[in-house]
Amino acid sequence: MSSPGALMSSGLVPSGLVLAAPVTAAGFDTSTYGRPVASAAALLGLAGVVVGWLALARPAGRFGTGGGRGGAVAALAAGLAAVAFGGLVAAASDGGLGTGNGLGGAFVALATGLAATALGARAVARTRRATAPAEPPAGRRTG
Repeated sequence: MSSPGALMSSGLVPSGLVLAAPVTAAGFDTSTYGRPVASAAALLGLAGVVVGWLALARPAGRFGTGGGRGGAVAALAAGLAAVAFGGLVAAASDGGLGTGNGLGGAFVALATGLAATALGARAVARTRRATAPAEPPAGRRTG
């Protein structure tokens, strides 16, 4: 095969055409920041989903830190962090899926982060309703 310079000098490729370099995939032993950050964000989102699910299943917080308001807030925070880091990796990755830049992990982090955020927000809303003071019956005046 001939070199790109030989093709350009032979007139087969127009001189104004810019040849794009192919995207090279990162090898297994190549270290990119996208892989570990996306993996950590996906695991954080998964942890947020688990804690949010437990907070919804056990609203009174009977079994440790998994339920109650603390679990709901933890799930919400983990979900937001996973979405933020997943979005950062997705925006900064060059190349597509399978190139080793963490784009697949970023998509997983975005999905699990959104699920954890939704579960955490629902659990926070449930704990607010459970701890809100009861309203007086309709027809009765207070004060």
